[in-house]
Amino acid sequence: MVSAPGRVNLIGEHIDYHGLPVLPMALRRSVRVRFEPRQDRRITAESEQYEPRAFEWTPNLAPVAAGDWENYLRAAAQAIGGKWGVMNGIDAHIASDLPPAAGLSSSSALLVAFTLALLRANGREASFEELMEILPDGEQFVGTRGGGMDHAASLGSKEGCASLVSFAPISVCHVPIPPGWAFLVAHSMHTAEKSGAVRERYNAVRAAGNEALRELGFASYAEAVAKADLAGMTQKVFLHVVSEARRVMECVEAMRADEPERFGKLLLDSHASLRDRLEVSSPALDRLVEAAMAGGALGARLTGAGFGGCVVVLCRRDGIDRVREGLLRSFYRSGPALLFEAEAGAGAVHS
Repeated sequence: MVSAPGRVNLIGEHIDYHGLPVLPMALRRSVRVRFEPRQDRRITAESEQYEPRAFEWTPNLAPVAAGDWENYLRAAAQAIGGKWGVMNGIDAHIASDLPPAAGLSSSSALLVAFTLALLRANGREASFEELMEILPDGEQFVGTRGGGMDHAASLGSKEGCASLVSFAPISVCHVPIPPGWAFLVAHSMHTAEKSGAVRERYNAVRAAGNEALRELGFASYAEAVAKADLAGMTQKVFLHVVSEARRVMECVEAMRADEPERFGKLLLDSHASLRDRLEVSSPALDRLVEAAMAGGALGARLTGAGFGGCVVVLCRRDGIDRVREGLLRSFYRSGPALLFEAEAGAGAVHS
């Protein structure tokens, strides 16, 4: 059995695919794959949530219908095959306590867990760096042009810490979360399925960011952050990416200095930028942030790609019950609620 956790991104949204650092933490919720090795190249998988799937592992797999969960299984096989060649298949049973399409990286956790299962069934161990060479591009097999944050957090996080993930070269720096801090994850009760209808809008955000960079004449956002004079800039996406990158590093400083009010203010600034510049928030997410603040939170923002899903809420440890009760009373009322404390867990390679 292998297990890969989901993650909640504390800050650094829509910037990992531009090569800029982000600050997620792994959750203590995961995708778990129990498997039996096969002696042929057939892959079968059953799940508690979806219909069974089966296919032959060949060198050039093609995606199936958009939105089909089999694409993540095929992505894992294709990613491994591109680096190490086609191997023997497995019979797998998949279970998860991560809510799907909630912005908590359930899809990337599935990709990570299934990749590890295929490798271990074939007696091959891969390093963190080797896995990060193949997993981000592997997920693009599904059609989502994302970055490497989710896979890095799922693989390389450490219990009790946020993970400052940097790219080029890939690295994870573990930042201890002060004991007086607590985070809640609150679901807006609207899903954001990136492999379905939202995919084109998600990919358009990335494309707009790349276009802004080209128009401004910079080779990378790392160069832009260092050199750009933002006076007079009107490109919304560019402004979000540059300001969000700065917020990530300020949040790391605030966490290390145990300054929760500063951290909370940066979360609110991030949400405002995602709402007003990238336009990836929703009325439900905005109401959820407002309800959290009215209940005594220090900060809150949408987490994940947006378009639905969850918000992450910063509270004082001794005030978390009050914030939780306020959300249940003012946002969820008598309807369904998906609200839980996000405790920083370990990544798959640190389990």
